[in-house]
Amino acid sequence: MAESGSAGAEADAQAAARVARIAGVVRVAGVVLAAGAGSRFGGPKALAAHPDGTPWLAAGIRALADAGCSPVLVVLGARAAEAEALLAGLPEDGDARVVRDARVVRADDWADGMSASLRAALRAAATLDPPPVALAVVPVDVPDLDAATVRRVLDAAPVDPSSLRQAVFRGRPGHPALIGRDHWAPLAGEVRGDAGARAYLAGHDARLVEAADLSTGADVDRRP
Repeated sequence: MAESGSAGAEADAQAAARVARIAGVVRVAGVVLAAGAGSRFGGPKALAAHPDGTPWLAAGIRALADAGCSPVLVVLGARAAEAEALLAGLPEDGDARVVRDARVVRADDWADGMSASLRAALRAAATLDPPPVALAVVPVDVPDLDAATVRRVLDAAPVDPSSLRQAVFRGRPGHPALIGRDHWAPLAGEVRGDAGARAYLAGHDARLVEAADLSTGADVDRRP
């Protein structure tokens, strides 16, 4: 009976989190980290595309937007002008409009690694008015990320400024990461090199949300 009650309470909390987010009571912004040069990949992943021609960048933005994240901050660096032109050149349809509503953030120090991109996103998020309660962060190189995976993490519990969560895939840490506003300043002060938020999430007991039934969560470092 205790297990049943616990499961019911958790389901109620998830439902409440979903309702608050959809109603706009809790505002979560999205972040796509896409500033790197992609040295092992053979070029910036911000310029990569699925076999059907859909840019990875556009797919990441859409996954966040369809999950209710607004706005979506897109962090660009290497060959940023080409990535912006790629987005601007999408065919006129609903998806293109979603992508064009994204806000580009430049990480001029992108060569310092993913940490530079993350710091740029955190600085930009802090200037939003009103500031979001949390950020849902994804890298551009997780091509099978979808809105359902993002929603799983967002709806795992009510979102507040102290929230810290990470999707896992059969126990393997992945994305999205949900980072509440209370963590932005300390995270920006800790991140170094190409590790992103990994050490911070592990060191601050981020809640792990299993999502392997929805997507692989695999990142792509090299071209197939």
